[in-house]
Amino acid sequence: MDKTKLKKTSYEFIRYAIVGGIAFIVDIGMLFLCKEFFLKNVPYSLYIATAIGFFAGLVTNYLLCLKFVFLSAKGTKKGRNNKDRFIFVVIGVIGLLMTEYGMKLGVDVLSINYLIVKIMVTGIVLIWNYLGRKFFIFNVKPKTSANISSEDEDSQI
Repeated sequence: MDKTKLKKTSYEFIRYAIVGGIAFIVDIGMLFLCKEFFLKNVPYSLYIATAIGFFAGLVTNYLLCLKFVFLSAKGTKKGRNNKDRFIFVVIGVIGLLMTEYGMKLGVDVLSINYLIVKIMVTGIVLIWNYLGRKFFIFNVKPKTSANISSEDEDSQI
């Protein structure tokens, strides 16, 4: 990987981490509100609240990723069509399963406070989400002269 591409990827990951931080605040805020207030006496409230918070964070993350993170996809349809939205959600659901498993392990098995467990699990899921979205959705390849000339030929047909 050349230095320019490494630098772009590094800045992209930093933007993703910032967006992830904002989405995490939405996620953990919804988790806390649902667990402590809205679902207080509901069976399995921790896991329901975890899912609600996760999906609120997922929507926040999706919208901010399109706007601020994967800049190479701006001006393209990457991330904006139904197939890419579906993949975004599938990656998110895998992240949710990782989160739920981590919550179960941390809270029920290791007896750690759910907010601390959520913070720890989020770091792992952050990396999964970034790599999944980077490679399966926003893998925009730069145009080379070979791509440009073949596109020009296609447009003339």
